[in-house]
Amino acid sequence: MKDTITEPLVGRSVARVEDPALLSGHGRYIDDLPVTAGTLALAFVRSPHGHADIRSVDTAEAACAPGVVAVITGQDVALRTRSMTVGVKANVECWPMAVERVRYVGEPVAMVVATDRYLAEDAADLVAVDYAPRRAVVDPVAALSDDAPVLHSSLGGNLINERRFRYGDPEAAFEAARHRIGIDVTYPRSACTPIETYGVIASYEPGEDAFDVTANFQGPFSIHAVVARSLNVPGNRLRLRTPPDSGGSFGIKQGVFPYMILAGVAARIAGAPVKWIEDRLEHLSASVSATNRQTRIEAAVAADGRITALDWDQIEDCGAHLRAPEPATLYRMHGNMTGAYDISNMSIRNRVVLTNKTPTGLNRGFGGPQIYFALERLMDTIARQLGLDKLEVIRRNLIPAGAFPYRTASGALYDSGDYATALDRAVTEGGLADLYARRDKARAEGRRYGIGFACVVEPSVSNMGYITTVLTPEERAKAGPKNGAQATATIAIDPLGSVTVKVASVPQGQGHRTVLAQVVADKFGLPMEAVRVLADVDTMRDAWSIASGNYASRFAPAVAGATEIAATRLRDKLAKVAATQLNIALEDVSFEGGRIRARGNPDNSLSFARVAATAHWSPGTLPDDVDHTLRETVYWSPPELEAPTAEDGINSSLCHGFIFDFCGVEIDPETAEPRIDRYVTMHDCGRILHPAMVDGQVRGGFAQAVGAAFLEEYSYGADGSFQSGTLADYLLPTVMEVPEPVILHHETLSPFTPLGAKGVGEGNCMSTPVCIANAVADALAPEGDAPEIVLPVTASKLAALIFGDEPAPKEPVSETKTEATAGGRTLTGEGRAVVQASREDVWRMLLDPATLDAIIPGSHGVRKVGETRFEADVTLGIGPVRGRYKADIDLSDLDPPNAVTLSGQAVGALGTGGGQGRITLTDTEDGTEIAYRYEAQIGGKVASVGGRLLDGAAKVVIGEFFRALARHCGGGASSGAVARLRGLVDRVIKGGRS
Repeated sequence: MKDTITEPLVGRSVARVEDPALLSGHGRYIDDLPVTAGTLALAFVRSPHGHADIRSVDTAEAACAPGVVAVITGQDVALRTRSMTVGVKANVECWPMAVERVRYVGEPVAMVVATDRYLAEDAADLVAVDYAPRRAVVDPVAALSDDAPVLHSSLGGNLINERRFRYGDPEAAFEAARHRIGIDVTYPRSACTPIETYGVIASYEPGEDAFDVTANFQGPFSIHAVVARSLNVPGNRLRLRTPPDSGGSFGIKQGVFPYMILAGVAARIAGAPVKWIEDRLEHLSASVSATNRQTRIEAAVAADGRITALDWDQIEDCGAHLRAPEPATLYRMHGNMTGAYDISNMSIRNRVVLTNKTPTGLNRGFGGPQIYFALERLMDTIARQLGLDKLEVIRRNLIPAGAFPYRTASGALYDSGDYATALDRAVTEGGLADLYARRDKARAEGRRYGIGFACVVEPSVSNMGYITTVLTPEERAKAGPKNGAQATATIAIDPLGSVTVKVASVPQGQGHRTVLAQVVADKFGLPMEAVRVLADVDTMRDAWSIASGNYASRFAPAVAGATEIAATRLRDKLAKVAATQLNIALEDVSFEGGRIRARGNPDNSLSFARVAATAHWSPGTLPDDVDHTLRETVYWSPPELEAPTAEDGINSSLCHGFIFDFCGVEIDPETAEPRIDRYVTMHDCGRILHPAMVDGQVRGGFAQAVGAAFLEEYSYGADGSFQSGTLADYLLPTVMEVPEPVILHHETLSPFTPLGAKGVGEGNCMSTPVCIANAVADALAPEGDAPEIVLPVTASKLAALIFGDEPAPKEPVSETKTEATAGGRTLTGEGRAVVQASREDVWRMLLDPATLDAIIPGSHGVRKVGETRFEADVTLGIGPVRGRYKADIDLSDLDPPNAVTLSGQAVGALGTGGGQGRITLTDTEDGTEIAYRYEAQIGGKVASVGGRLLDGAAKVVIGEFFRALARHCGGGASSGAVARLRGLVDRVIKGGRS
């Protein structure tokens, strides 16, 4: 142990304690943890439809499969659980598994418990579910129409909650304003995609009617109560544990909790522990995502650009079920609806809508991107319409430095800030003048170049009572007040003087162990090596509260703050012991260099270990006012976080950082590809505890925001089919797409937190998407009205705005067409092939099972079951997704040897496929021309893998069928789709050889 401390550790970028294990492959993630002998594997059967009734679930064949212990349906789950808690007053049930009806692609329909994952997945393929598809609705505005399909009959519609709010006198402000300026904003769905997916290990103890669940959850917070209630056990009968390490979360790991319930039920039915690790396809299609939102925002604006009132109308799409903690995304920012601006009057209308999409949940930025995209696009629009400088409009509306602590119109109490100074520093230190010059030079050369700005307040340490703002004041009064943001920390010292810190916050890369070791080591004058930090959670062992967990950027201000308080209290105990032993006054005690000394006489000292050991080895010598336990547990909740007022005022977060961003974006003149030329981001996150990790958090948030701005979108077809189900369709940014931002800092300490720190890490997810959008708008239209910018800003969208629609070809070529239908996707097409065989020979081949076996892609054998009916086993795959299908083939409308209709239907675990094609045979000089026209339908899980990938693969499969028919019948020239497919294959082969 080192014995000298030369300067404080807090505020320095010390080496991270976590890194040696992680970088050497010794991290302990949930899939690395040892399990009890006899632990079984869990696999899920998921809905291929966005909306359908479940006619039946046949589990007989799956139950008899090798290694299967149990097959469990939604009805089985409903018999053993209670509907999950819904955060609003609504007549609706919310089950973790579909009961009677499926409402989104990927919704669990059944689960299989087997001796290993392979056998469980194989058996899941044997579960036969009979669906009756219903019309789906995926647009939140359309979901509100009278003729929209209703997801939950008990609701009578898809509007599950509506509230209106009024602060100040917005009507008078709009009446007096010189201008009323408004915009409509569509914010799409996206999600964070951590490297590690969901994981759960669960067991059930029948003797105690108790569950033991380990999950890579970021709680426990209030979800522990939701899970315990759903499992029908008291809270002390649900032990929740987390692994030491987590492969990222960014909020999305909160969504694992329904699977904690399902794994608990599976363990109870199977009579053994079960384990489930989610695969990537499951994660994309069925885990939670951020909400998409439709917003109308209007401002009352004076002639100089000063805003006097805002009018918000927000429609929030929370997907198929309103799962806890939703509609938190809509209300987390409720106190911050005026952003960084001094606006006294405001009206808000909030509507929460259900659609046939995945349920939503926590996601990095959590409500901020949706708010600031609308607000900052409005600021840009105001400057355009009034002909004012955009940066000047921002400056004129900023909250003045002397106003802090500042109370917003809707009730937030902003703790500290100097927004104008931070902005001016960013402009100067970030080189805005040079960026203007670069833009002007580019435009002079005829290039499209724009500069965008964004100014946001980053809230952190959520007030748990903010979600109750969704209730009316009367409903809140009946339920009782909810508020606060309790954080817990326990510090203990052992007989050898070693210090252990335990917090109820699950790290996902934030550096808990490093920063907390810095805080505690500084307090005791010890080297960091003397402090060990434990940051996993065990609800039966640890001190925790309903607010405990890692969310809302709570770590630095709340968790580290609680640790600071606990360390201070424990140090004060030790100081009393040392003062007695050193025979000095209490105020003269100093902790330094691993020793406790007299401040004015350094030679009068004792080792820290010796003083700390007194309570263990000689408790009778302790001063009367010092207890015998060198352990301190702190529960900290700031008084500033009060329950919502009767007027719906809510301080929804404790801390409020500030971010000002500007960037330059250039659009390629030929491809319309947007590119960030320079990005500057200024942050005020209070006191910086570890500069390198703060910058790392900023870079991480910026990278995810670049993905949201340019690449990422959860895309759904009109039928509810999920079209972004692979990483070929849901594109993530890499180091090639993410430039290095210029990161600047301006510190104003928070008076509300023990260390003066505020949260950081989510902010760029709030500021960057709209900053980029404003830059793109500036590049497209430097003056006047700008086109609507809808994320992600892709080259294809910009090309349509810049170049207009592509002209139709002079000679249209017949191509396979695709469109969404109620049951999945429909493909139509046609083609021809000339074969060197007579019509009679081709006809005989069509009726021969051996021919069909040879030409059906992936066939394992064809059996003739009637004169013109056949059965086949087929394996088909798209990318990494492969499945076994049972196919029925019929030949009808026979006109031998001239024409026949070939119909087929394939059913498997990955979904369904079917259709029919009319084949005609015509004599030619070179043999027989086989002409075909077809229509095929694809549904089920395979239709959710990804629309673009599916369409391309389906064309290849259908083309391969007819190409194989031509080869089998004698080869020959081909035209139409077959020729183009063959040419494409040939080019790929030749390219590979070269």
